[in-house]
Amino acid sequence: MVHEMEMYYHNNHNTGPMRSLMVTLMRSCRQNVPKVIWGLQYGEPVSGTDLERTSVQWQEYCMQYIGFAPEEGPLKGSRLQVKAIISHISRVHITPDTPHLTVVQYARAVALLLLGETMCPDSSENLVSLLYLVKLEDIVAAENYSWASAVLAFLYLELCNASEKGKAVIGGALQLVQIWAWSRIIPLCPGLGAPRVHMGPHQIDNNRVLPGAPYGAMWNCEHTFTRTVRTTVRVIRDILDEMQYDQFIWQPYDMESNVIMAYAGDFNPQLWRSICPLIFYAIVEMHHPERVLRQFGMMQNIPDQPDTRDMSLHKITRSNRTGTDWVLQRILYITRWQRGYDTVIQRQPISNRRDTDR
Repeated sequence: MVHEMEMYYHNNHNTGPMRSLMVTLMRSCRQNVPKVIWGLQYGEPVSGTDLERTSVQWQEYCMQYIGFAPEEGPLKGSRLQVKAIISHISRVHITPDTPHLTVVQYARAVALLLLGETMCPDSSENLVSLLYLVKLEDIVAAENYSWASAVLAFLYLELCNASEKGKAVIGGALQLVQIWAWSRIIPLCPGLGAPRVHMGPHQIDNNRVLPGAPYGAMWNCEHTFTRTVRTTVRVIRDILDEMQYDQFIWQPYDMESNVIMAYAGDFNPQLWRSICPLIFYAIVEMHHPERVLRQFGMMQNIPDQPDTRDMSLHKITRSNRTGTDWVLQRILYITRWQRGYDTVIQRQPISNRRDTDR
C-alpha cells in the first residue's frame, strides 16, 4: 500500500564518521490508493488536545469509530492493546455487500493499527494511543494531515532518547532506518550478491496486474550464513567500527527520478530541503537539511553551530498532561511549520564527481 517517506536523523551529540548522514526512503505509493497514511506533503500538523475520558467513554468511542468496544483489560487509559485491534480485524470480512459504515470502521481500525505498530510504535510494542483515532474520525480529511512529519518527529525523539546511557529499548519506525542502512552500508546489506526481486508491475493475465513491490522488497532474496550479516549487536558494532570509505554508498538523491517525478503533483520534493520543525502533539523535532546538502546534490558549506534553544522540548512529554491543548502549547512551532515554503534552502549544485567527494 505504501512506502514513500523522507526522513533523516542528525544527532548533534553523536561522533564519528556516521554523524552527518541523511536517511531517506522514497515511497512507492501505488496509483488509486488513498494517501491517508504516508502522504509526504505539507499539511496540518498532527496535534490536538489530550482528551480526558473514562474507560466507558473510550469503549463507546471505539464502538462508534472502529466497530467494537474493547474490554477493560486491553484498555490502558487512552491506549489500547494492539492484539485487541488485530483480533477485531481478523473477525471482520469485507465483501462487495458490506455496509459502508462497516468498511469505514474497518479502515480506521487498520489505520490505527498501522500507526501504533508500524509508524509510531512506542517502546512498549503493544499499545497504541487512541488519540490517533481522533484524527481518523473523518477518514477523507485524514489525508490533509502531515503524517510523514509526525512519524519523523516521533522517530527522531526515539533515536535521541536511545542514545542516552542506560537505554535498552527504542520505538519509532525503525524499518526506515533498517532499509536505509541496507541501501547505503554495503557490509550490512543482506544477501550480498544474491539476485533481487523484480520491482516493477507484474502481469498476471490480460486483465490483472500486480503493482510494483514496495522499496524494501528488493532485499527479499535468499539469505545464507555466508552472505547475510548475523543480527547480533556485537557483530554489527564491529562492522561499523571497521567500515572503509568505499563501503558506504555516497550517492545524492536522484531528484529527477521516475519515482519522484511520478508524484510531483502530490508533493513538492524541493520541500524536503525546508528547515522547519516536525510536530506530533507534544513532540517537536527540528529538520536540518542544511547540514547534509550533498545528499541533495549541492555544495556543502561548514554549517553553523546547532541551535540548542529547543533542546528543552525533549523533557516535555504527554505524561500526566491530560487536557493539554498541544496546538496552543506549540503554536510558535506550528506557525514555523506552516511557513515551510519560505525556509527551503538553496545552494550551488555539485558540478562533478570531484565536488561530491569533498
